[in-house]
Amino acid sequence: MDFSALVVFLPLFGAMLAMPVGRAMGYRAAELLTTGLLLFAAIIAWFLFFDVALGGNARTIQLFTWIGSGNFQADWAIRLDTLSAVMLVVVNSVSFLVHTYSMGYMKDYGEQSRFFAYLSLFTFAMLTLVTADNFLQLFFGWEGVGLASYLLIGFWFKKKSANDAAIKAFVVNRVGDFGFALGIMCIFFVFGTIQFDEVFQAVATNAVVTPWNAVAGAPIQTLNITFIGAEYHALTVIGVLLFIGAMGKSAQFFLHTWLPDAMEGPTPVSALIHAATMVTAGVFLVCRCSVIYEYAPNAAAMVTLVGAITAFFAATVGLLQDDIKKIVAYSTCSQLGYMFFAAGVGAYGAAMFHLFTHAFFKALLFLGSGAVIIGMHHEQDIKKMGGVKELMPFTHILMVVGTIAITGVGIPGLYLFGAPFGTAGFVSKDMIIEGAFAAGEAGRAFGYFAFIMGLLAAVMTAFYSWRLIFLTFWGPSRAPEAVRKHPHAVPDTMMAPLIPLAIGALVAGMAFYGNFVGDKSEQFWNGALYSAAEQHDAAAADDHGVVDDHGPVSAHAVADDSHGTADDSHGAEESHGDEGGHHVPIWVLWAPFIAMLTGTFTAAWHYLRGDPLRPGLLRADGMIYAFLKNKWYFDEIYDYLLVKPAIAFGRFLWKEGDGKTIDGVGPDGIASAVAAGARRIVKVQSGYLYHYAFAMLVGIAVLLTFILIRAGGGQ
Repeated sequence: MDFSALVVFLPLFGAMLAMPVGRAMGYRAAELLTTGLLLFAAIIAWFLFFDVALGGNARTIQLFTWIGSGNFQADWAIRLDTLSAVMLVVVNSVSFLVHTYSMGYMKDYGEQSRFFAYLSLFTFAMLTLVTADNFLQLFFGWEGVGLASYLLIGFWFKKKSANDAAIKAFVVNRVGDFGFALGIMCIFFVFGTIQFDEVFQAVATNAVVTPWNAVAGAPIQTLNITFIGAEYHALTVIGVLLFIGAMGKSAQFFLHTWLPDAMEGPTPVSALIHAATMVTAGVFLVCRCSVIYEYAPNAAAMVTLVGAITAFFAATVGLLQDDIKKIVAYSTCSQLGYMFFAAGVGAYGAAMFHLFTHAFFKALLFLGSGAVIIGMHHEQDIKKMGGVKELMPFTHILMVVGTIAITGVGIPGLYLFGAPFGTAGFVSKDMIIEGAFAAGEAGRAFGYFAFIMGLLAAVMTAFYSWRLIFLTFWGPSRAPEAVRKHPHAVPDTMMAPLIPLAIGALVAGMAFYGNFVGDKSEQFWNGALYSAAEQHDAAAADDHGVVDDHGPVSAHAVADDSHGTADDSHGAEESHGDEGGHHVPIWVLWAPFIAMLTGTFTAAWHYLRGDPLRPGLLRADGMIYAFLKNKWYFDEIYDYLLVKPAIAFGRFLWKEGDGKTIDGVGPDGIASAVAAGARRIVKVQSGYLYHYAFAMLVGIAVLLTFILIRAGGGQ
């Protein structure tokens, strides 16, 4: 076995050994074992990043045949290309830091061995997902992170709210996973295989495919399939079904309701789920299947629309949240919306770039919030804090670093060593917003809409992020006297992981700009992300009209290439795509920066003047305030339309169907009849001797009469 495979299996070994080692040698041994194995996995991941992504040595390690049944073949393999190498670095690095952080965070809670086993299991499932070489193996990891998230969110299973949150996350994700499973079935139905290379190559080359049980085949890019008497574009159906799975896993609009409730788990769980693993799986899936979405413009439009709405929606809800973890949770939901609409307009490199940088500052914000919660004696309401920077100055600095990263602090037009000068969020988020505008200019559906939603979300992101800082760390303390005089000590193991995350939040955007979206991007991705421009040129050279028949493909190319080089991006008066001069005006380059300043100064104007808890622009008893405070009433709507009818229907089946019908007629009915007969027979047993003697005489008389009748009949 190639030692590279250990990058996936080391966390599995930790998950398997954590509890036995904990029982035999104590919880500290389990913590050190799992954290040490994650350290080795992270080192291997970075080695693979330099070898595969920067060195161009992509490869696939075939381990064994997993399932073979007739024409259906699914191998278990480890796919090492740039896309998986990026995810390996993100997942293993953040997971190692979360493991280290948890050694301090969980010391007062107990059951550390079980907790660390779940963390490592979660990491293994995510690594299986990102290194999959076929859709079924990806689905295995997909369901694995769903199971592990259920265990982690409901870790404190004696707490009802934690159990409810775990069940909610599990059920909502099953809705999305049902669509994902149908998508995989549809892929096998159309292509006869679920191997990535075979499926993607067929789509890219417009190969003739024959769906199962079809009389004749057709070029895949124009193939229609029939369902319930109607015809649908095959790639559009596949793209929509796969995206439904991504919507559930990545908490997109309509399937987002589980994400804030997931805060019931320990804070390290929130950081691991929200920063680098489960919620980014949907973005990874769309980017992995980029070639499908290139030739399914309607499915790509759906990705753009849902992502843009999610970015805006989650930002509006984050404005009025008071729980420090839920503010960061809705921030995650909003940032995922950015990633999705980037992928929807074809800027796959920008989507993955933001996924990469987001892992640093979002993990920093979550783990920093956990340090605040511990320091404030487990208080999570920011309105009950204030003045925390005096008690936790180092945590305050790190949280400010995370805030300037997520809000996008930088200087548009200023380049340093060929990269835009600014924090990680500034570099990657601006790429997405510019890409959306370029896609709109190219005629791509919802491109302008995504651009506007992205700018509005940027304003609100700055507002609620600085609101968190101002209410938590600045101003007079609103905490109880006991907390102010005796703050809870935060272990060094909790603070140490925040330092590398803070460094990444500051410089990761500038350091990796050239590779992800700059002039080195084509060599860096090395075919892991589909390049519509290359295929368009190849098709034109071969006098093949297929690509030209799909106008949205070139729009995708423009969106992704509109910020492809340092000379053509932030620092220029206007940027040009490779496909024909789509211009990005200079005001577009400055728009995200102005949006950030607007949100920041609005938050400062309100929370740094006088009483920070005074009423704001929205009245507390007003309709808009209630609408946002109650998260657009999604929970209430779903409860009314889905939960209560399901409970009523289930109760009817239980009481009427099972109780009265099945049990009433079946086992309970038979038992009742026997019991009723027995009660009647029992009445014969009076207990009086003369009754029994009389019954015996009657019986003898009846017997003698019978004998005499038989004897008379015989004569």
